Amino acid sequence: MSPADLTALWLTLKLAALVTALLLVIGTPLAWWLAHTQRRFKPVIEALVALPIVLPPSVLGFYLLVAMGPHGPIGALTQALGLGTLPFSFAGLVVASVFYSLPFVVQPIQQAFATIPVGLLEAAATLRAGPWDRFRSVALPLAAPGFLTATIFGFAHTLGEFGVVLMVGGNIAGETRVVSVQIYDHVEALEYGAAHGLSLILLGLSFSILLVLYARRLPWRL
Repeated sequence: MSPADLTALWLTLKLAALVTALLLVIGTPLAWWLAHTQRRFKPVIEALVALPIVLPPSVLGFYLLVAMGPHGPIGALTQALGLGTLPFSFAGLVVASVFYSLPFVVQPIQQAFATIPVGLLEAAATLRAGPWDRFRSVALPLAAPGFLTATIFGFAHTLGEFGVVLMVGGNIAGETRVVSVQIYDHVEALEYGAAHGLSLILLGLSFSILLVLYARRLPWRL
């Protein structure tokens, strides 16, 4: 691989790891709320969370680009804070990827929280366990498989981004050029060997990550 390929691969792994960590922090309280709330507008929030699954990446990327631009609400906020604008920067990729991969983290955790018997949480409450203690000692251990699924799906989904990252980040070497964009550049330049090599790495990495998830669900037998 060329130095440019290695840089794109490192940038992609760094982006996926950072986005996954942020999504676990953001998605956990959101998933808990969605799993337990009875508010009438819950379907609206669930639809908004799931929207990136069905929305074309170019559409999502376009609206994020507008929102983070100098005249958008996010752009106005970042400029007021002295941070400039986010498009065509690594920080912009992170923000866009958080939106794009949100449902792949929130939904597995929400489903895991929803399957926890309410009686267990009530029993912990009768033992004078506070809300945080009930969440930490009861809910989190029981929802661990959901967190594993969310982590793997969030990381793998971010690895394969193309439309959103190209729209928001552009194609800046060492800054926003992730593996998917690097592969596209190789294909445009008719460098099919280089494109094939990077594609195989991404394919093998994605398959290995998913294999860990699905193999863990099976009981081990000698």
